[in-house]
Amino acid sequence: MEYLVLKYVHVISSTLLFGTGIGSAFYLLATTLSGDVRAIAVVSRMVVRADWLFTATTAVLQPATGLWLVHRMGMPLSTPWLAASLACYALAIACWLPVVWLQMRLRDLAAQAAEGNRPLPPRYWLLFKWWVALGVPAFFLFLALFWLMIGKPALGGA
Repeated sequence: MEYLVLKYVHVISSTLLFGTGIGSAFYLLATTLSGDVRAIAVVSRMVVRADWLFTATTAVLQPATGLWLVHRMGMPLSTPWLAASLACYALAIACWLPVVWLQMRLRDLAAQAAEGNRPLPPRYWLLFKWWVALGVPAFFLFLALFWLMIGKPALGGA
């Protein structure tokens, strides 16, 4: 029973992690591209909240529950699909951490522009480009993680 509850928490938290990530990225991207500074200020504020509430908590739950599951199954961390999963997760989180900082800066710049009834400053657009540049690989790394977790491929014939 413990194994099934643990697996359930792991799957639900991965769903929240990926779902919140893709959803908030879509809304911030679409709103930013709309050019509506007031909407960007509101959406960026909500994206930062969602990241702290859902993404941060599930980003901690994922490795905790995953490693506990691996321990319960007696599986070595050197298992090829598992080692690849851990590497993908580490890289994805390495992309995500600066994205959180960028989102907070984007939120602040958008709020200042909206309050002053001004367009977004050039710094916003520079940070936004970095946000996209880090978000795209994180997205594909999480897709790779799902593939590895579901398929558990041998990787390299092992």
